[in-house]
Amino acid sequence: MSQTRTIAVAMSGGVDSSTVAAMLRAEGHNVVGLTMQLWNQRRLAGHEGMPEAVQGRCCSLDDVYDARRVAETIGIPYYVVNHEERFERDVVRPFVEQYLSGRTPIPCSLCNNHLKFDQLLIVAQQIGAEALATGHYARVEFDEGLGRWLLKRPTDRSKDQTYFLFGLTQAQLSRTLFPLGGMMKPEVRELAREHGLALAQKPDSQEICFVPGGDYKKFLDAYLAEQGESLPDTAGELVTTDGEIVGEHGGIHNFTVGQRKGLGIATGSPLYVIQIKGDARQVVVGNQEELYTRTLRIHRTNLIAVEELREPMRVTVKIRHRHEGASALIEKSADDEILVSFDQPQRAVAPGQAAVFYDDDVVVGGGWIA
Repeated sequence: MSQTRTIAVAMSGGVDSSTVAAMLRAEGHNVVGLTMQLWNQRRLAGHEGMPEAVQGRCCSLDDVYDARRVAETIGIPYYVVNHEERFERDVVRPFVEQYLSGRTPIPCSLCNNHLKFDQLLIVAQQIGAEALATGHYARVEFDEGLGRWLLKRPTDRSKDQTYFLFGLTQAQLSRTLFPLGGMMKPEVRELAREHGLALAQKPDSQEICFVPGGDYKKFLDAYLAEQGESLPDTAGELVTTDGEIVGEHGGIHNFTVGQRKGLGIATGSPLYVIQIKGDARQVVVGNQEELYTRTLRIHRTNLIAVEELREPMRVTVKIRHRHEGASALIEKSADDEILVSFDQPQRAVAPGQAAVFYDDDVVVGGGWIA
């Protein structure tokens, strides 16, 4: 980046985005820091089972303070953009509704699609910035031969965040920078120290920003109570894959595909949640072998490396963030539907999660598991 540009940096208050801002400022660019205020961390404090204060997570008030301090340290203008209403509408409510219907949602991908790379790019344009830079570990580049922007895995595979970025469009990628894509995390912390950033050793946030302690059941109870809504009655039957009723359960939102503990039934061999039938309020249980499936269908697809899937394509598919990825064939099976056929059956495919396709380092695209 030789020429001076005006670049907005999405500053979360963590070491990664702070280092990005310092790097770009040191390179001589006109940098503007932007932090999204998405969720009031004190909002559900005091509700039964919820902590009084929430710390150590993405987008907390402490993070806003840290981001502002970094902006002052490196001498850049800084603004907080309030998108709490949209975050609740596009991320929190869908999260609640998906869990109550027996699905397993990914709020981070929804946030990236609807806010970070949608609303922040609009704000960046409004303030005259040519591009938006973030602290995500990913790479973006333009392929002249394909005439398309490509999303690629980063150098530091242990920090790879491309699974959560599959929804980025060509227009968004063309204006997005991932300066950390070619760096390892220890290098980033060292660079933060070199730039005099006080948060160089700040731990990474691991949890969903609005779910304290990762306990989504307590969050559901507290959120619905705050909204004046009661937890819907989704109690029903525990059934085997053959349809035999083996017990009862207190609500489908208490279960996820692959779950073993907390089923409330004792048998001679371990049982796992195989499927959740939201409409019938049934939780289907079975042995470990029944957890494996060879095919799945995805919808609301977004293709990045290709304009459309004209013929079957061999790819590696990740069905959750920590999944190693498995060889598969993908092909269009209907409008806005792709059939994924794995070479080897995969364990615990959960509706509501994303399936993301890779061709080596390149993200071909992805969608939501039906």
